[in-house]
Amino acid sequence: MRIVAGQFRSRRLRPVGKLALRPTSDMLRETLFNILGPQIEGSLFVDCYAGTGAVGIEALSRGARRAIFIEKHSATSNHIRENLASLGIIAGAYRGADSAEAEILNMDAKRGLAQLVGREEKIEFLFADPPYADVEDCFEALRQFLGKSVLVPTAIVIIEHDSKTDLPEALGSLPKMRELKQGDSSLGFYLATPK
Repeated sequence: MRIVAGQFRSRRLRPVGKLALRPTSDMLRETLFNILGPQIEGSLFVDCYAGTGAVGIEALSRGARRAIFIEKHSATSNHIRENLASLGIIAGAYRGADSAEAEILNMDAKRGLAQLVGREEKIEFLFADPPYADVEDCFEALRQFLGKSVLVPTAIVIIEHDSKTDLPEALGSLPKMRELKQGDSSLGFYLATPK
C-alpha cells in the first residue's frame, strides 16, 4: 500500500500483517480523490472504520487540514498511529482550535460520531468503510449522526461497500448523488446539499 498523490506521494504504509483488514485499494483511493479533487484542501476529513488509515492519510497528503480516524480495534488504531508516525504526522488529542493535524478515536463508529457531534465539529468529508458484513450497522450509525448539524452545507459522505450491496437512495436527508463500481468494491456518494 502506498500514498497515491500529494505531499507523501509514493510513500509506503506499513503492511497489515496479521490484522484482519481489507484496505481500500490504491486504485480505488486514487479514483475517490480524483472525484473529490481540490475541494479536499483545507478540509476536515473523517475516516470512519479507518482500518489502516490509508484513506485519511491520503486526504492529509492532498491538503486536508485535519483528519479524524475512528477505529474500534486497539491493534488497528496502533497500526494507524504507526503509519502516521512513519510520515511525521503526530496524532494528538483534541484540544479545540489548537487540535492536532490527526486524531485517532479508538472506539466504535456510533460512539466516535457521537463524540464529534458533542464537540460540534464541522465536517466537510466523511468516509466510511465498514466490514462489508456490517454495512447495515454503518447505515444506522450514519443515520443517527446525520440528524445532527455537524456537516457543512456542502459536505460529502462516502461509503465504500461490496459491489453486490445496494445502497439506499438517501441517508437521512442526504440524497445519493453518485455510485461508482470498481471490481468487488463500490463507492456511494451522498451530498448534504444537492447541486
